[in-house]
Amino acid sequence: MTLRSFIDDAGPPTQTIAVVSEDASGSGPLEEMLAETFEDQPIAVEADVTLDGDTDAPPAVADALAADGDTAVLLEDGEPVAASPMLKLYDSLLAINSDLFVTGARGVGEIEFPDVLAGLEGTRLRLRGYPLAHKEKLLLILVSRHIEQRAWAAGSGTLHSAFQDLSRIDDEIGTYETYDALADTDVDVHVYGAESGGDGATTDLDVTEHTGTDAAYRDGWFVVFEPDDRAPADAEGCALVCLETEPRIWHGFWTTDPQRVTRIESYVAREL
Repeated sequence: MTLRSFIDDAGPPTQTIAVVSEDASGSGPLEEMLAETFEDQPIAVEADVTLDGDTDAPPAVADALAADGDTAVLLEDGEPVAASPMLKLYDSLLAINSDLFVTGARGVGEIEFPDVLAGLEGTRLRLRGYPLAHKEKLLLILVSRHIEQRAWAAGSGTLHSAFQDLSRIDDEIGTYETYDALADTDVDVHVYGAESGGDGATTDLDVTEHTGTDAAYRDGWFVVFEPDDRAPADAEGCALVCLETEPRIWHGFWTTDPQRVTRIESYVAREL
């Protein structure tokens, strides 16, 4: 078993994101930005969609559609399964860049993860980093921060995070502040990166460092949180697993399925 095997087990994209617009005059800038974010994905973005009034939408979807403003709806086999206001997608993903997280301008406790994006869990994605694409990799950063925030909110459990280069923890203000906040909880934090030839720890934070030379350390990007029995009853585990298969090109997925999260956490704890 390898990190790649978890990714290969994830399903191919089967979803469509439909934008239900109040204004029937045509696609607006937010729809165009959303389409650009997923332009290299099999996940289609369709603008100016009208949903069948007889569609049996979940209550959360119906509430989002009833609110004012354009709404992004995630469709599975033509059926709506999640919905988010376009303005929420704009604030959480479309209007920002990675600097917002790197600099700490948006830190732990301030991460919004819209339902439409959360609904993509379990889907195998291929995402490009800058300069190949401007927004695609940002989705992975948002998922990472969302999982870190889950761990911080739960206050206990185990978190495994891979950085490729552990120096990023200290070099990126936002990353340092996030893991400093995690260190103040009872979460058992493990960080992973490729060996750099230096001696001793690379950060003064209260985390356990793991280094190695194989692909999991050089090319892996994973954030895996599993709560323990001290965490609140509503605390949920979550795992993001990605590999950089070519320079600035990532294949990966994320999941909240408890059994899958446990298998990934067990593999990382045992093998890395």
